[in-house]
Amino acid sequence: MNLKTITSIIFLALLSVNTAYSQSPDPDFHIYIAFGQSNMEGFPGIEEQDKGYENDRFQVYASVDFPELERQKGTWYTASPPLCRPNSGLSPADYFGRTLVENLPENIKVGIVSVAVAGSKIELFQKDNFQEYASTAPGWMEGIIKTYDGNPYQYLIDRAKEAQKKGVIKGILLHQGESNTGDEEWPDKVRGIYNNIIKDLNLDASQVPLLAGELVHEDQEGACASMNKIIATLPEVITNSYVISSSGAPARRDHLHFTPEGYRILGTRYAVQMLKLMGYEQEEIKMPENVSVNK
Repeated sequence: MNLKTITSIIFLALLSVNTAYSQSPDPDFHIYIAFGQSNMEGFPGIEEQDKGYENDRFQVYASVDFPELERQKGTWYTASPPLCRPNSGLSPADYFGRTLVENLPENIKVGIVSVAVAGSKIELFQKDNFQEYASTAPGWMEGIIKTYDGNPYQYLIDRAKEAQKKGVIKGILLHQGESNTGDEEWPDKVRGIYNNIIKDLNLDASQVPLLAGELVHEDQEGACASMNKIIATLPEVITNSYVISSSGAPARRDHLHFTPEGYRILGTRYAVQMLKLMGYEQEEIKMPENVSVNK
């Protein structure tokens, strides 16, 4: 074997190694799945102080096309709102991510994959039963469901699998329940969805917590505040789950949706919980400049 042949073999071997390395998920890219109904979408309307976020350590995976923002489906972008769909608004996921990157080491990036459907019951995300519920959805909801190829759960899984090529899924964010108010089976339904996500994405449940936010609180005259008692039982059926308080988070006049300030507070609280799970002490956690929140 001559020197030229040996050199070619070494070059091809190194090229193969480099290609494999470049395609491997980055362990320092922490990805979070976000799903639910309108409060996870984010109610339309984004205040000036929330626009133009430029820290590229916080990324959003465009689950759909955002023509006006020149975002293409299947691509990562700096996570300035809206994160879910073009007509959505600020959501808990925004300040969840901003708070994480404010506190995590500079080598860590955070990514969000969001699929949410306004007004939907939790049944829409049940892997095997969603069709029965979707068939009864009102016309305005049908359009959103079609955006997700008629199956929001599978759409979320497919997007998450693409995201896994770039990073590692570290947690799941949920905000849903208004449309299931009074449904005592809701925790078990969520458990089924969580277990399916874990299985379908080949995750370790002990390493991937579920963070579920309360609905607009009774201290804000929440229209569905009674559901928070049911949401509070979620940790009884999902060991690695945590309920995020909405106490004191301002609501809009409909008493169903949070104001931008409410989303900032709630999203920051999601992040505080996640940081605690990572070993951060509460008093060590930094808050974003425009958020005043009791941790």
